[in-house]
Amino acid sequence: MAMRRLLITTAFLVGMSAAAAPAQDAILPASVIFATSTGYWEDDGNSPAIERAPSGGEAIAKPGEKGAQRHGYYKLFAVRQPDKTSKIYLQQIAQAESGPAIVSTIELQEFSDLKPYVTDIRPENSTGIIKQPGLFATIYLKTDPAAEPNGWTVLIDEFGDITVEKATN
Repeated sequence: MAMRRLLITTAFLVGMSAAAAPAQDAILPASVIFATSTGYWEDDGNSPAIERAPSGGEAIAKPGEKGAQRHGYYKLFAVRQPDKTSKIYLQQIAQAESGPAIVSTIELQEFSDLKPYVTDIRPENSTGIIKQPGLFATIYLKTDPAAEPNGWTVLIDEFGDITVEKATN
């Protein structure tokens, strides 16, 4: 009986110490506060990654063969800054045989200029990746921490042009 108690106590203590151990490798940084993957894009492999002046896209995925068909989706996410405001980034993600690969990452400067407090990011719908080229998502933010949030839309048309504007109802 004493041996059984000792085994149960040891198992309990080992389990508690494992549960209390901090995660070694965080998959997603704590500063990423909202994210959504939505929209759809495709090209013939010769098109440039999404870019916007004054900041250029940061290519991470290796380009395929010239003329190789590519397709994927977009990821829109907010990163909290030390002053509690957020920066919002747009990524172009390729669906490759080896898994998703980041094609480009850009900061949406329109939001950075506002120094927003982001409260939510929502896709146009929650049914998954759409098969029509483009993206439509709504970002809810405040420019004053005590104010009510306002909706802003991010739209990418079938040609890859990005529009950021205050939502209208």
